[in-house]
Amino acid sequence: MSYPTDRGSAAPVSLHRRILRDIESNILSGRWPAGHRIPSEQALTETYGCSRMTVNKVLTELARAGLLLRRRKTGSVVMPQESHSAILEIYDIGDEVRAQNLVYRFTVIERIVRPPTKTERQLASLPARCRLLALTVLHLGNDAPFCLEERIINLSAAPHAEAEAFEDLAPGRWLVNHVPWNAAEHHISADAASDRRADLLGLSSGAPILVVERQTWRLEETVTRVHLSYPGGSHALTARFKPLHPLNSKTSP
Repeated sequence: MSYPTDRGSAAPVSLHRRILRDIESNILSGRWPAGHRIPSEQALTETYGCSRMTVNKVLTELARAGLLLRRRKTGSVVMPQESHSAILEIYDIGDEVRAQNLVYRFTVIERIVRPPTKTERQLASLPARCRLLALTVLHLGNDAPFCLEERIINLSAAPHAEAEAFEDLAPGRWLVNHVPWNAAEHHISADAASDRRADLLGLSSGAPILVVERQTWRLEETVTRVHLSYPGGSHALTARFKPLHPLNSKTSP
C-alpha cells in the first residue's frame, strides 16, 4: 500500500499530521469508499514507524470528524461522505462561462504570500503565524470581465499551492483537483462594487454586484476562503434540490 507524502512542502510536517492527511486523502478522494475497512492500528504503526498511541489519536480525530466508524473488534471502516451534495455545489467558473457559449480565459492579477489579516483570522479561524497565498484572479468571457476572484489559500492545508503557477488551471479548479475537502459554506449577498472591484470588472463605482463568499475545510482546518464578485445584471445562481418531505406530504411549498 502506498501513501501520499508532503514532498515540496515549505515547512516540515509532523508525523501525526502526515498520517492524518494520508488517511483523509484516501477517504475524500474515493480511493477508500464507504464501508472500506482501513488498515489496523498495528499495520499503520508498522507502516509509519510510530507509536500505536499516535495512530490511535489520528483515528479518533477522523472518527470525530465523521470520516470513520471505529469498531472495537472489527476495526475502523469508512463512513459515507455526503459533503459534496450541498444545495449549492462548488461550480467551476470556467464551466459557468462556457455554459453561456462564451470563450473562457483567466488572468492572475496579484499573487502574494503573507500572514493573515485580523479579519481573516476571525472569519477563517486561522492562527496568526500561518502563511497564506493571496490571489486576485479575473475571469473573462469573450474577453469581458465575468467574475473577480479574491482568494486566500492556507499553505498549511495546501502547501503545494505556493509553487503552482496557475497557468493552465485557475485556483478554484486546481484546489478541487488537488486538495480534498469535507465541508464547505456559502454566503450569497448583493453589494455595491468598491472602486477597485468596479475598476477590475469594468463597472462604475457603487454598481450592483452579486457576491459569493465560500470557505472550505478539511477536517477542522480551513483550506481556502474566496470572495467572488459578479456584475449584478449579468449573473444568476440556480440550485436544484429535493424536498424534505415526500410527494404525498400535506406540507405545501
